[in-house]
Amino acid sequence: MKAYFYGAKGPEITDVAKPSPKGTQVLVHVHACGLNRADLGMTKGQAHGAAGGVGTVLGMEWAGEVAEIGPDAKGVKVGDRVMGSGAAAFAEYTLADHGRLFHIPANANMNFEEAATLPVALATMHNAIVTHGALQPGQSVLIQGASSGVGLMGMQIAKLKGARIVIGSSTDPTRRGRLKEFGADLAVDSMDPSWVDRVLKATDSEGVDLIVDQISGGVANQNLKATKIKGRIVNVGRLGGIRGEFNFDLHAARRITYIGVTFRSRSIEEIREIFQEVQKDIWPAVESRKLQLPIDKVFAFDDIGKAFERMEANQHLGKIVVRF
Repeated sequence: MKAYFYGAKGPEITDVAKPSPKGTQVLVHVHACGLNRADLGMTKGQAHGAAGGVGTVLGMEWAGEVAEIGPDAKGVKVGDRVMGSGAAAFAEYTLADHGRLFHIPANANMNFEEAATLPVALATMHNAIVTHGALQPGQSVLIQGASSGVGLMGMQIAKLKGARIVIGSSTDPTRRGRLKEFGADLAVDSMDPSWVDRVLKATDSEGVDLIVDQISGGVANQNLKATKIKGRIVNVGRLGGIRGEFNFDLHAARRITYIGVTFRSRSIEEIREIFQEVQKDIWPAVESRKLQLPIDKVFAFDDIGKAFERMEANQHLGKIVVRF
């Protein structure tokens, strides 16, 4: 089968053996894949948890049809239209655990390209905002890195769960100007030193109840200043760097709960629970298309290299998708 494979000479489209499902695995005939920032790193040889490196099929997000099921797989049958996440997504066929996929809503008029934009964003942001962020109706939220696909979904989920004020950050003026389309009441530039003052002004000098941080690095101390006393910060991503200064005294003085999350160290049981929580809590909003992401551009699978060039240029808003 055709796959986007990282070999000794880097990433390339090549033929690899078609996998077979075992245990609770499902074999999916892939029709479309969503690109994520972690994928970009893996095209350069970086590891992402247990994924990546020489000898691996790249990709982590897909939509397609169930082609075969393992002997212990439940809740799914051959022919089902599904979307999900897992390793080795950029291939004609991929394997996924039966608990790490969603059924594409039958009555939502959702095509495979649209479905491929959703799994990572839904699972990541519901877990960050609702489960760990403990957002309550009437509270305020700041999404750092809000113009990414995951960030756009985060603002929508925050609004859906009753946030009084949703603030999004983007360093690009064009994308920042569009954040209100996706639920932002205020858009800020995290590279502008005055952004904390703008957040404090919008929250009556108190700061936000919750920050979902996809940047980290140099904004860590500014985040502390922008968070309400006894507020929460959930560290989801580190696009701005994995290291930076941290004011421990400010953290203590504001009594902030600081939580780090990643799928890389979660067990399959934990991931299954995250997918179940999404379905129990917000799935009607997915079915009604209230929660959805814009597609920046769709590329043919043979042009996947161009798709990653577009991602690296960092000019897109929403998801970049490849299709077979």
